This record gives sequence, C-alpha cells and structure tokens, in this order.
Amino acid sequence: MQFSIGVEYALHCLLYMVDIPSGKSVGIKDLAKYQGVSETYLSKVYTKLRKAYIVKSIPGVNGGYGLARNPEDISFWDIVEAVEGSSPLFQCAEIRQNEILLDKDNLPDTHTKCPCLIKVVMLEAEEQMRQYLRTKTLAWLHEQVKKKLPDEHSKATIEWFKNVKSRKSGS
Repeated sequence: MQFSIGVEYALHCLLYMVDIPSGKSVGIKDLAKYQGVSETYLSKVYTKLRKAYIVKSIPGVNGGYGLARNPEDISFWDIVEAVEGSSPLFQCAEIRQNEILLDKDNLPDTHTKCPCLIKVVMLEAEEQMRQYLRTKTLAWLHEQVKKKLPDEHSKATIEWFKNVKSRKSGS
C-alpha cells in the first residue's frame, strides 16, 4: 500500500496555509514554487481538496485558495480521503471460492456465508489506521512543526507569501 505523492503535497501546502489570515488566499503557482513541486499536479490535488471542502477558491485578481475549515477540523484522514478517494485499501476477490479441492456445488457455509478472515483482518487494520489519522489534524501538525523550526523560519515563510502577493498587486 502506498499513498500518492499528492497526499504529501497536500499536507505540506496546507501546513503553510494555516498562517494565512482569514479572507486572504495563496495561489497554486506560489505554493508550487515555494515547495518546488509541479504546479500542474498540485492544481489537480487542490481541485480534490476543494471538492472535499478542505480549501475554498477565492476569486479575483489576487485570488487563489484559502482554508475552508479551521485547521483543528481538518484531519490527516480528511486529506488522505480527499486526495486518494474513499475506496477500501484492501480489495477482497473471494479467491477462497476458487480452491481446487472444494466441491463447487456443495460448498460449506463456512466458505460461503461468513466473511473471509483475511478480509476481516485487513479491514480492521485499515480502520485502525483511519482512526489514528483522524486524531492528527492540520492544527496539530502546525504546532509540531512550529516547535521544531526556528521562529525566524516561520516568520520568513509568512513574509515570503505576503511579498509574493504584494509584488503581484503592485503594492
């Protein structure tokens, strides 16, 4: 199992958006440039985040994206599900029904009526991962990163995005 790079792009870019004042926005081009990632791919990721109401589109000359919810209300799982979709990670094909030694016309109930034990275990593991990722929010991530980075870096990041906006608007 592997999440796409889109999940990482989303988490990193959303992290920077936490410090953007309400009503302000940041453009995909600026986020992509700051992170050194593909603008085209990031744009596709943000379309998914918008549809999941994690970000909102802010129209206008200096438009872009802003957070649609409070960082406390955006979990890692919300982001994963927005980017990857909601299909189960494990897909059971019921291959136990194909076992060569089974009499296909006279299969025992233990093979046909009960769920496959492999499927049960895999879905339980998936649910534990979902539950854990629901406990980690964008606000939590922001706080953890803030503790690890020097204050100068956080201030420089905020200033970088602010200056990009002022250069665009000619201020």
